[in-house]
Amino acid sequence: MKGQPTETPSPASFAYGEYKAEDEQIESPAGHAVLTRPARVFTPEEEAKLYRKIDIRIMPILALLYLLSFMDRGNIGNARLNGLEKDLNMKGFDYNIALTASYCLFEVPANLMLKKLRPSIWLASITLVWGTVMTLMGVVQSYGGLVACRVALGVAESGLFPGVVLYLTFWYPRHMCQFRIALFFAAATLAGAFSGLLAYLIGKMQGVGGYSAWRWIFILEGLATIVAGVIAFWAICDLPSTASFLSEEERAWVIWRKRSDGSSVGEAEGISWKYILQAAGSWQVWLSTAYYISVVTPLYGVGLFLPTIIKSFGKFTTPQVQLLTVPVYAVACVWVVVSAKMADNRGKRYIFVLTNQIMCLIGFVINISPAPSGVKYFGLFLCASGSYGALPAVVTWLGNNLSGQAKRSVSVSSNIYIAANAPHYYIGHGVEIAMLTMGLFASTAYALLLKRENGKKEKEIAFQNSLPDHERRIYTVQELHDLGDKAPEFTYTI
Repeated sequence: MKGQPTETPSPASFAYGEYKAEDEQIESPAGHAVLTRPARVFTPEEEAKLYRKIDIRIMPILALLYLLSFMDRGNIGNARLNGLEKDLNMKGFDYNIALTASYCLFEVPANLMLKKLRPSIWLASITLVWGTVMTLMGVVQSYGGLVACRVALGVAESGLFPGVVLYLTFWYPRHMCQFRIALFFAAATLAGAFSGLLAYLIGKMQGVGGYSAWRWIFILEGLATIVAGVIAFWAICDLPSTASFLSEEERAWVIWRKRSDGSSVGEAEGISWKYILQAAGSWQVWLSTAYYISVVTPLYGVGLFLPTIIKSFGKFTTPQVQLLTVPVYAVACVWVVVSAKMADNRGKRYIFVLTNQIMCLIGFVINISPAPSGVKYFGLFLCASGSYGALPAVVTWLGNNLSGQAKRSVSVSSNIYIAANAPHYYIGHGVEIAMLTMGLFASTAYALLLKRENGKKEKEIAFQNSLPDHERRIYTVQELHDLGDKAPEFTYTI
C-alpha cells in the first residue's frame, strides 16, 4: 500500500490505497501481509478452465435437487387436473389454502443451519425429508392430510434455494455468481416442462393399484427425490478447502479469488448476532425485499397455476393442457441461462432485473386483456421467461452488494387465482401487475441508491488520498470485517 504513517499501527491495520485482486500481496501500512496471493498464479484462461472444472463437479447435483424441488412443490397443479379436488372433496378456497406454505419463515434459520453443518449433510437431509413428505402426500385420505403435508413440504424445501445460493458464494467471486445461480435455477424451468410431460404419462396410470393418477404423481416423484437425497450425501462437495477433486494449487487459487473479492482482508465468515442484526437493519435487505416479492409472486403464480390458466382458455383437453406447458418452460429455461451469462459478462444487474420485470409485466397485461387465446398463450411465454429470468438476477444482485456470509444468509401468489374468477382471472393477473409495478420502482430506487453510495465512497477515498500520510484514516482488519459492504474499498454492483 502507498504511504507510511509516522506512527506505526498494529500489524492488522489497513489504510486507503489502490488494491487489485491480481496484486501479489496486500499489506498493512506496517508491512504485514493481510492476504497473500498463492505462489502458483493462474492466467485468465487457466482460471476459466478451473471454474469450468468446478462447474462440472458441483452444479449437476444442485440442478437435480432444485429440479426435483420445483417439481414437487408445483406438481399439485397437474394433480388438480387429474382428480385431486374431487377425491378429497375440496371446494371453494380449499385448493388455494393447500398451496399456502410458509417457505419464507424458515429460510433464515435454514441458512444458519447450513453454516453450522456441512452443506452436504444439510442439503441432502432436507432433500430426504421433503421426498418422504411428497411420497406420503400420495396416500393422504383427507383434505386436512393434504394441508398438513403441504406445510411440512414447505418447511423442508425452504432451505434449498437460499442454501444453494449461499453455498455458491463459498466457491465463486461476485461477478461469476449469477450465471451459476441461473444454471441451477434453470432446473426450475425444466421442472415445469418435465412435470407436464410426466403428468401426461402418469395420467395413464389411473386405477393402477387402486390409486388415482394424481396419487401416482406424488408417489413416483417423491421416490425419485429420496433417491437423489441419498446420492447428494456423497455428490455435494462442502468447501474449496476440502475439495479432493482440486489440486492443492487449485484450492489455494479458488480460496484466494473468493477472499480477495471486493476486500483486501477477506470477508467475515462466522455467524454472530451482530452480523444478523446488521442484515436485519440494512436498507438494502428491506428495499430488495420489495423487488424480490415482485418477482417471486408472478414466478409462483406461473409455477402453480400455468395449467389452470391454459385450461381456462376453454379450448384444450387435460392432456393437451399438460403438453402445452412444456414449450413455455423450455423457452424460459433458455432465457434464464442466456440472460444470466450476459449479466455476468457485463458485471451488471439492474438492467437485467428491469428487462425481466418489463417482460413479465407485458405478459400479464396481455392475459388480463380481451386478447385471443393464442395471443394470451404467447403472453404466458413472457410471464414465465420474465419471472424465472428475474429471480437469479435479483438474488445475485443482493448477494453481490452484501459482504459477510452471515449477512447474505438473511436476506401471496397461492391465493390470488381463485376458481370463482375463472376464466379471466382479473384479480390474479391484476395482483401480479401491481406487484411488478412495485418492483419496477423498488429496483430502480435500489440502483440509484447504490450509485449514490459508490459516489460517496469514491469521494471519501479521493479525500483521504489527498491528505498527508500521517492524517489518513487507518482501519484494522476487524473494523473492515465489521463494515462489510460499507467498507470504503467495497464497490456496489449496479
